[in-house]
Amino acid sequence: MKSIKNISVFDTSIATQNIGDEIIMDAVYNELYDIFKDDMFLRIPSHEVIGIASLSLIRNSVFGIVGGSNILSSAMNKYKQWKITLPQSFFIKNKALLLGVGWRNYQAKPNFFTKQLLKQLLNKEYLHSVRDSYTEAKLKEQGFENVINTSCPTMWRLTPEHCSKIPQKKSDTVVFTLTDYSKDFESDIFLIKTLLDSYQNVYYWVQSRKDLIYLNELNIDISQIKIISPSLRAYTNFLETNDCDYVGTRLHGGVRALQRSRRTIIIGVDNRAIEKKKDFNLTVIERNELNENLKRLIDSELKMDIKIPIANITKWKAQFLK
Repeated sequence: MKSIKNISVFDTSIATQNIGDEIIMDAVYNELYDIFKDDMFLRIPSHEVIGIASLSLIRNSVFGIVGGSNILSSAMNKYKQWKITLPQSFFIKNKALLLGVGWRNYQAKPNFFTKQLLKQLLNKEYLHSVRDSYTEAKLKEQGFENVINTSCPTMWRLTPEHCSKIPQKKSDTVVFTLTDYSKDFESDIFLIKTLLDSYQNVYYWVQSRKDLIYLNELNIDISQIKIISPSLRAYTNFLETNDCDYVGTRLHGGVRALQRSRRTIIIGVDNRAIEKKKDFNLTVIERNELNENLKRLIDSELKMDIKIPIANITKWKAQFLK
């Protein structure tokens, strides 16, 4: 007899102002639908307190997939991006399964609360997928050997065949992003002026509402800059209908551009982009290198030679097909 499994998904795109979470979850669901074609997905919010109904759904699911994002940290009782309590973790013990999850910033060893929470939550039988070597090392330090580095699911389809179709020469048009919670007035003003000098058409995508507030705070002439509204649909439509480059500090804004075959330069403002450069050869320039290298990169022929860990991705998927 055919049966349908319940699979809970901790969805990071619910109750957030960061559209980057939508980009992550779009990729998460694409991969999950390929694996679990006949099963039922139950969306559970990760960014707000989990209620009794959601806990019951997780408890009665095969597992709860944790969809990407910077959801792990060394002090999960203080940095509560994943709003789950220690008592709740006992109720859904061994249910959480990581998919492309990352560790927030470079941090010291996890505190007692974090160790206990992860010990209770994380599934012991299945392989957990993490987005970079740094996150893999942090979990293995805590005794979780069932962890592999697959990269973020947003990158899983950036195969050599896909990347070979991305233009290597500079376009006349560029879309850029800024990050409201990682402000650097001097560097970001330099970025904008360089883009205005290098491209005929300059667009700004507002990935988070406060990004537009930050652009205005820079107090420079932005009359030549066109604004793309803060929705994933608007941004995706722009990428699909305009030959353009992407240059910006928003990691997933850049990854979305790569998904739509656009030449991309990401400015690394935290560990996420920097680790992806190390592990997967993503084109990332750190902020302290902008003056020296940004203009050169923009004007050079750039090959998007991304190295996704295909063997690990295949291994993670294959465990569900047994």
